[in-house]
Amino acid sequence: MESLAFIQWCLDHLNYWTITLLMTIESSFIPFPSEIVVPPAAYKAASGELNIILVVVFATIGANIGALINYGIAYFVGRPIIYKFANSRIGHMCLIDEAAVMKAEKYFDAHGKISTFIGRLVPAVRQLISIPAGLARMKLSPFLLYTTLGAGLWNIILAIIGYSLASVVPQDQLMEKVAQYSSELSYLFIAIAVFIVGFLVYKGVKKGK
Repeated sequence: MESLAFIQWCLDHLNYWTITLLMTIESSFIPFPSEIVVPPAAYKAASGELNIILVVVFATIGANIGALINYGIAYFVGRPIIYKFANSRIGHMCLIDEAAVMKAEKYFDAHGKISTFIGRLVPAVRQLISIPAGLARMKLSPFLLYTTLGAGLWNIILAIIGYSLASVVPQDQLMEKVAQYSSELSYLFIAIAVFIVGFLVYKGVKKGK
């Protein structure tokens, strides 16, 4: 309960540092929706309280820190301990279970390194895609590049939604609208991701022939 109160306090006092902290938590092994952080911060930026560019920058920095935590833990402790943690009571308290980790790992196996970019745009995979990257001992430089691109793109979209809604939606209705638009965008990104992966596979097969 204390942790929830702390998160609520951060949401009530959004600034660049609390944005970074919340996005670090969001992207690590204690996931919660980035939709409750970036759009409200962008909403505040529309009124001049924050800078919209810095909102995206610090949100992406936080996402990278959280992703690195997951990556580092998976890289150094290995698969058995990760799955043991996922099946533990603490893991369940962190909203992680074996099925979620397995889904992220299968996604990584199916799409390769680029999944650390695409996965940042896919619901239920976004926060955990760093774990299979660490388990596979993916090189740090491409991991950071793809993670930054994916998290940055997602944060830009959320920021645009929050900023644009500031002039047409009352603050108490913001989260409802954000949930609607972010859900629709997630399905769009999944379709784009499938197309990109299919195109890359096609090019690879054609080159092989």
